[in-house]
Formats: sequence, C-alpha cells, structure tokens
Amino acid sequence: MMVRIGTRGSPLALAQSEWVQRHVESRHKGVRVELVRIKTKGDRILDSPLSMVGGKGLFVKEIEDALLHGAVDAAVHSMKDVPTQLPGGLGLRVFPEREDARDALVSAGGEGLEDLPYGARIGTSSLRRGAQLLHRRPDLKVLSIRGNVETRLGKIVSREVDGVVLAAAGLRRLGLADRVTQFLSPDELVPAIGQGALGIEMRLNDDATWRLFRFLNHEATEIRVRAERALLKELEGGCQVPVAGHAVLRDGRIVLKGLVAELDGSRIVSGEISGDPAHPERIGTDLARTLLDEGGRDILQRIYGAMEEGAVPP
Repeated sequence: MMVRIGTRGSPLALAQSEWVQRHVESRHKGVRVELVRIKTKGDRILDSPLSMVGGKGLFVKEIEDALLHGAVDAAVHSMKDVPTQLPGGLGLRVFPEREDARDALVSAGGEGLEDLPYGARIGTSSLRRGAQLLHRRPDLKVLSIRGNVETRLGKIVSREVDGVVLAAAGLRRLGLADRVTQFLSPDELVPAIGQGALGIEMRLNDDATWRLFRFLNHEATEIRVRAERALLKELEGGCQVPVAGHAVLRDGRIVLKGLVAELDGSRIVSGEISGDPAHPERIGTDLARTLLDEGGRDILQRIYGAMEEGAVPP
C-alpha cells in the first residue's frame, strides 16, 4: 500500500515529514510512504517580510490544494504555519507529541539576551518575536530575515546580524541544538501559537489514511494546540500581528498564556487563564476576549488600519 505525504522541501520540513514516514512504515510493515515535495508561496517569496505577503497560509495552501485534488493523502505541517480556518473537506486529524515550544537565541559572541551589547542586531522573521524582544530590550535593532534555518544562522557568520531568534524545535529536529546560546522560556518570550507542534492534515472522508496515522496522536499535545488555536481564531490574528499563546497541562488543568503587542514593543497586553482540559477551545476563546477587552482590540485595530493604508511594519 502506498501513502503520499505532501511536504515543503526545506530541510526542516523534510526532517519532520521523514520522522512521520519512518514511524508509519515501522508500524505498518505493508505500507510504503512517499514524500511529495511541494513549493509554497512562502517558499517562493523570500525578499519580503511574512507580514506583507499574505499572512498565515503562506506555507500550506498549495499543499492543501494537492490534498483536495487527491495528489497526496496527508500533509505534515508545522502548526504555527496553519491558519485557523481550513478548506472544506480537510481536517487536522493527528497531532504527534510536541517538541520544545520555546524560542532560542543564537548569538555571535555567546551572550544571552540580557548581555547582548547595546544596539545589537537581532534577526527574526516574526513580528511576535520582534515586539517582545523590543519590549525587553528597546535598544536592540530587530532586522527582518527570511530563509530556512541554515540560511538564518549563516547571517551570523556573514556578520549581517549579531544574533538570531529561532524556534527551538526546529533547531532540535535538525540536530543543531548545540548552536543555541540561550533557550528563552515562555515567561521570557511567549511562543507562537502551535510552536513546536506538528499537525497531520487529511481529507475528512479518508478514514483509511487516518487509521494508518492515528497511533501518532498525542492527546496532551492536541489539547494544548486546540486551546492555543482557539485563542488565535478569536483574536483573528496571523503573521501580520504580534500575537502569542502557549498552553500547558498542569495538575489536571489546562493553563493558557496569551499576548498581544504593539509592533515596537512599547505596549504588551498579556494574560493567563486555566480551566478544564475537556474544553480547550472555550479556554482559548475566553482568554482572547479578555485580552481584547483589556487593550488588545485597540492594538490590533491600529495595526490592521495601518496596513490597509499601506504602512509597512518595521
């Protein structure tokens, strides 16, 4: 039996899809898994900030089109790239156990965030990271950089930046954890929605494929990601705005931290909520509404208004 997985062609995307491939083939001896590389809009446009070229969906739409047309049977996504609204007929049906959700700093001189020299240049493709970095260190020069993990790390070697902030999960999956100068806890830098988690998307009417993959589902990861994505959905956020969220399961409860920030980090609206893990979407929605009422709505309206007028985020 042949099963085709749609994946981006970056080293990280391939490493993630190959992990799924190995586990499925090991579990089901009569199944062969083929990886189908698909180039997305986000892979093609590398000379503009993510916030200015379409927001969420940049790294999944073409793969979802392949799913809908039957060219592939499943897709392995980084959950932080997946919009909260999926095309009709598709669903995220399997969530493997989450990797490290934290952000990680790689600096040229081995300094941690607080010890970076005044005015240090930090590269990131994320408005969320940039806003939180500037909130902690207003003196930093945050530069927008694109490209795969190796390309971003290369900008340190070429002295274009003094450091970069990346997802710890990606560095670990690529065997590059030894490059990390400092892992930034969720209290120091709230991660992106779904960061460190994978989601396997399939056609909702394809139970045969789901039965092959369902052993990979990790219930705690699914609960955490569902809460975070409900937060994002209610905030109507994406790559264009600095929104963050991170959920954990603690003492039989789900604890969700959320954040909305000004682009320049001058103001951050944050909060935390806990509740019954049987209702993760309710937890995410409730926290989002609190953040909106406490000032997040004004921040988001201002950012989206500026974008409609053609203002480019820093």
